[in-house]
Amino acid sequence: MKFFVDTADVAAIRELNDLGMVDGVTTNPSLILKSGRDILEVTKEICDLVDGPVSAEVVASKAGDMIREGEHLAKIAPNITVKVPLTWDGLKACKALSSQGHKVNVTLCFSAAQAILAAKAGATFISPFIGRLDDINFDGMELIAQIREIYDNYDFQTEILAASIRSVNHITDAARIGADVITAPPAVIKAMANHVLTDKGLEQFNADWAKTGQKIV
Repeated sequence: MKFFVDTADVAAIRELNDLGMVDGVTTNPSLILKSGRDILEVTKEICDLVDGPVSAEVVASKAGDMIREGEHLAKIAPNITVKVPLTWDGLKACKALSSQGHKVNVTLCFSAAQAILAAKAGATFISPFIGRLDDINFDGMELIAQIREIYDNYDFQTEILAASIRSVNHITDAARIGADVITAPPAVIKAMANHVLTDKGLEQFNADWAKTGQKIV
């Protein structure tokens, strides 16, 4: 499974990237707002830092405008993935941009039917939003399972990018189902290392070591 970091915080990306935990980055207008940075400037900085795909999202609503924005974003760096919404115009933009050789991430996917359309339109990634489905009492993981089954049935090459990740359980469940990629906030990725029994065991080891009166170095 590939790990994408869902943030425009360059310092947070750098910390995880230094540990080898970053295979790519996803951004969106909300994350750009949170960063307080210019979209072109911060996206270029992220692209220079990370070798893998960096998703930069269009904001237009009409296909022609999305295509123009996508072409402009793609000029930032060779590893840009243009992010478009799963609307009919977004699918048109996906088809046009993917036909030009650009990677495309189709976002805001909430149904298996939508995921089929994205794959047919040439999407590089499909981004089903797990957490937002959970918020309205639908099973986000069931959607991941449905898309995995359908894509495997027909050998679609579009990668399933599990998004709207809210917890460590979301990540492990997506991995068990077979999502190709997860994108999560830095805090959630870092929380994967946490376990109460690890903390308890380390506390005991440290207490016992102190009793020995020894030093390793």
